[in-house]
Amino acid sequence: MVKWLLRNKVKLGLVTLLVFLLVLIRFFESALFYDPFLSFFKSEFQNEVLPEYTTWKLYLNLFFRYTLNSAISIAIIHVLFANMQLTKLSFWLYIIFFLGLIILFAIELNFYQDYMLMFYTRRFIIQPIFLILFIPAFYYQKLNR
Repeated sequence: MVKWLLRNKVKLGLVTLLVFLLVLIRFFESALFYDPFLSFFKSEFQNEVLPEYTTWKLYLNLFFRYTLNSAISIAIIHVLFANMQLTKLSFWLYIIFFLGLIILFAIELNFYQDYMLMFYTRRFIIQPIFLILFIPAFYYQKLNR
């Protein structure tokens, strides 16, 4: 283990830096992004009315945050696996998942308004949850080759 750490100290340093960037995005989320749902979902929201929001601003900021998280996540995957095919696959998966999630979120926001479903859909958009799913999946795939 120690030998592996010494051999891969640059890789480990890069991954640590990229994870730190994800933490910074989370830490400064209220300053960086327009999201009236941050405080809404921190409260007892089940019986509340949705807060006022500016639609274009909300979607633009969700796109911006998802893009930042995705770019950093793809960089982490690229550093960990050094496989351009996995990097490209990750890139396309992030695009496909964003399109599906943003459409689902728009439907929930405008028509369905199930707050718990909206909470979790928004969580997948604003947090790098796919990274947590992709790393073990790609590692497992690498082991089985």
